[in-house]
Amino acid sequence: MKIVGFETDAGLRLGVVEADQVVDLQAVDANTPNDLGVLLARTNGDLSALRDLVARAPAAARVPLQGLRFALPVARPGKVVCLGLNYLEHVKEGPQRDNVPQHPTIFMRSLTSLVPHEGAILRTRITETLDYEGELAVIIGKRVKHLTVDTAASCIAGYSCFNDGSVREFQRRSTQWDMGKNFDRTGGFGPWMVTADELPPCGRGIKLETRLNGQVLQSDNTSNMMFPVAETIAYVTQGMTLEPGDVLVTGTPSGVGHARKPRVWMRPGDVCEVQIEGVGILRNPIEAEPE
Repeated sequence: MKIVGFETDAGLRLGVVEADQVVDLQAVDANTPNDLGVLLARTNGDLSALRDLVARAPAAARVPLQGLRFALPVARPGKVVCLGLNYLEHVKEGPQRDNVPQHPTIFMRSLTSLVPHEGAILRTRITETLDYEGELAVIIGKRVKHLTVDTAASCIAGYSCFNDGSVREFQRRSTQWDMGKNFDRTGGFGPWMVTADELPPCGRGIKLETRLNGQVLQSDNTSNMMFPVAETIAYVTQGMTLEPGDVLVTGTPSGVGHARKPRVWMRPGDVCEVQIEGVGILRNPIEAEPE
C-alpha cells in the first residue's frame, strides 16, 4: 500500500493511493486518525485493517491523485533520526575522507525543517550553500528498544523518499551538524509511505537517484550502505526507544553539490527530485526564503 497524507479544506487527511485515485480514509471512517504516526501507535504497526476500509470505500471517498495537496507522510514524527556518511564513495568525496567511520554517524532533524512532496524547499537568505542529499527514509511502526540485526525488520512500517537539504556553510562551522541540517523547510519528505511488504527486507538492493533540473547527480543502490538499515536500527535502539511514526533517514550516496567542481547548489527556480525504486519520486521546487 501507498499511504499518503494530504490537505483539504476540511484539514489534514490520510489516504491510500490506488492507481490515479486516493481513498480518503476519514471519509470512510471518521474515527481513523489523520496522522500516520497516531494510526501506527493505535494498531501497534498493523495496517491490515486499512485494506478493509479501502475495499468498502464509497465513490464519494475517492479523490483524484492529480492535484492532491500533499502533506508529510507522517504529520508529526516524534523523532527524525538521520545517518551521515553511510556510503563509502560519499565519505571519500568529503572532509572525512581520511577518517572512515567505524560506527553510524547520527544526527537529528526537527519537524520545522521538513517539507512535503511538491512543497517548496527554501534557500535561506543567509547563504547560497544549499545542497541536495537523496536518501531512503524508514518509518517506524511500533515501540521498540534493544533490537538486533535479526529482529530489526519487525519494527519497519514502510519507506519513503527524503532530500536531506543541507546548508553546508553552517554544517561545517562545527563538528555538530544539526544547525546546517535544520534550517526551516529544507528537508523534503514524501510523497507517501510504501508499506514494508512491497520492498525487499530492510530496503536492501534498491536504486536511488537524485536529479536537479532533470540532470542525474546521484545514482547508487542501497546495497552499498556501509551501515545497512537493520544494522542501523540495532545500533540506534541500544540507546533510543523508537516509537510509531519516528523516521530513520539512512544517508546519501556520492555526487553531492559541495564535492563538485564547480560546486552545485540548489537555487531558487530549480526543481530537485529524489527517486527510489519501488517507492516513488519526491519532487520539490526551490524558492528563496521570503523577506
